[in-house]
Amino acid sequence: MHPALSVIFFTTASGAGYGLLALLGLLLPLGVVPADRWFGVAGLALGLTLVTTGLLSSTFHLGHPERAWRAVTQWRTSWLSREGVAALVTYVPAGLFAMLWVVFDRTDGINSAFGLAAAAMAVVTVYCTGMIYACLKPVHQWCNAWVVPNYLALALMTGALILNALQHLWGGPHRLVGLLAAASIPLALWLKERYWVFIDTTKPPSTAATATGLKGPVRLLEAPHTEENYLLKEMGFRVARKHAVKLRRIARAAGFAVPLVLTLIALVTDGAAAKIAACLAVGSGTLGVLVERWLFFAEAKHTVMLYYGAVEA
Repeated sequence: MHPALSVIFFTTASGAGYGLLALLGLLLPLGVVPADRWFGVAGLALGLTLVTTGLLSSTFHLGHPERAWRAVTQWRTSWLSREGVAALVTYVPAGLFAMLWVVFDRTDGINSAFGLAAAAMAVVTVYCTGMIYACLKPVHQWCNAWVVPNYLALALMTGALILNALQHLWGGPHRLVGLLAAASIPLALWLKERYWVFIDTTKPPSTAATATGLKGPVRLLEAPHTEENYLLKEMGFRVARKHAVKLRRIARAAGFAVPLVLTLIALVTDGAAAKIAACLAVGSGTLGVLVERWLFFAEAKHTVMLYYGAVEA
């Protein structure tokens, strides 16, 4: 599949934003994150900005972005529509959570309920995002049980890395946040590795023979047309195997290995060294997730390509 930059940015930014919002909503009532209102301003502003810019960027891939609002009307049958509805609903508890914390300096009581509601809706929204791809049966690399857990784990990891950096910059880091960030990295890596193993070792259910209903080996006699069309551009994008292997190594190193080492350094040090390590972990993790997300689209093959000469998809 063609890896559209707007969708890559959307899934990366919104995932990190929702992960950060969920952690703030869950950990503030427990006293794990600073209750200071200016910390709330920084954390909530960053989380909501990531979510909003990510959602807006997703419309750039549409032929008519001005009609994006119509997507929410199909929530009964479309995971894309359900994601839009969930994203809009999330703003309600998140907005109330932010208002009570930042404006009225309330971090307990009713605001704890709003925080938990915002966290729950953030998880629901990321789940819907993953299901947009996991429900597409024509794409073998997406329609499997590893896609949604990967989306949720990466949202948790990137959100935890950002929260850990914010706490270090604020001067009052809580070890639990650092430990959570450190623990989320190997979890996300394990799920990503399982996903890669699955798409590398599981044969796609569709072949040229099953697509045409013919028995025996089937090969293309003549291409349907001589010029590249929309399907070939969007559904027939190909990434060389050697490039995919190299990009997976970059994703492993930048997205998981380096952030884990930097997060552990931030845990065992203090002062400027800890702050720099925590911030660098966010930068490296973001770069790695961007590469991972590019591969997620580039390695996907749509079954329509069977009619353009592909042996299997």
